[in-house]
Amino acid sequence: MPTDISPERDLSGRFRAYRKIGEGTYGVVYKAVHVRDNVQCALKMIRTDRDEEGIPSTCLREISCIKDLQHDNIVTLFDIIYANSKLYMVFEFIDQDLKNLMDMLDPVDMMLPQEYVKSFMWQLLSALSYCHLRRIVHRDLKPQNILVSNSGIVKIADFGLARNFSFPSRNYTHEVVTLWYRPPEILLGSQRYSTSLDMWSLGCIFSEIASTKPLFPGECEISQLFKIFEIIGTPNTRNWPGVAEYPHFKSVFPQWSFNLNKLAELSCLTGHGLDILREILRYPPEHRLTAKGALSHRYFLHNEFTQNRPSVAKLKEEIDQRMRSRRRTNRTASPNDHIF
Repeated sequence: MPTDISPERDLSGRFRAYRKIGEGTYGVVYKAVHVRDNVQCALKMIRTDRDEEGIPSTCLREISCIKDLQHDNIVTLFDIIYANSKLYMVFEFIDQDLKNLMDMLDPVDMMLPQEYVKSFMWQLLSALSYCHLRRIVHRDLKPQNILVSNSGIVKIADFGLARNFSFPSRNYTHEVVTLWYRPPEILLGSQRYSTSLDMWSLGCIFSEIASTKPLFPGECEISQLFKIFEIIGTPNTRNWPGVAEYPHFKSVFPQWSFNLNKLAELSCLTGHGLDILREILRYPPEHRLTAKGALSHRYFLHNEFTQNRPSVAKLKEEIDQRMRSRRRTNRTASPNDHIF
């Protein structure tokens, strides 16, 4: 088996300027330039000759779900190329994700301005509404899977766990969604879910965008459940009919009540923003606000941001200025070690 996994030999003449930007279980992601169109793109290379397993199911699922999705806030799949036992998925290239952006804010103790929070949420809800209308559930929404361009456009990416769903809902795997963004019904063992799963994840992301801190940073599944219960309240047959039938539900769970003040403190949201978050983070799942319903919420009443998106490039300049200012302040304030 060849050890060289660079795409240069396979795609000679089509792409140039390769640079590896990520690596996962099934392959490598490269930044490249399409020669004919002179457009930057992300080449997701999938090895199809590993242990004779063929093309991984996550890759097939991603192609199946994303190939027909055409939306401003969903990453575009340009092409699919098969060459020398490798499958290449050619995506549009955006060089940062939401997690990168929030990590930039943390060292300067800066929060994302409200116009950015509202714009990002509007775009994400628009993309989810589009997906859900087409009966596609993403199943792995998290800041790392949301790309952010310098012009302020956000795009949902990585549809490897996405799938089509049907009504009435049938059993699906419960091994979905990164832990911090996993809804309580999945943690309690449910194998029946639909669009409400994505909405819970987006509610957690909404809080994280506003506060720059994860809302429910659990260390394991039971820790994750308890962090949710401490804020949203411990579920019971009164506030969640049927919850006792979930495989992992226990009547001896510690008892907490819904704590709106704590939710406001952790999310840094107030007014209509806090209200929409509360409507999204509901149990039972069928009572959660839908993506389409959320777009009509009072929080988005003044929607001038839909046409004039706040510039992320400008925000990054402000972050850089604060970093330089902080470094100058630290140098000025540092003691002179040679004075006794």
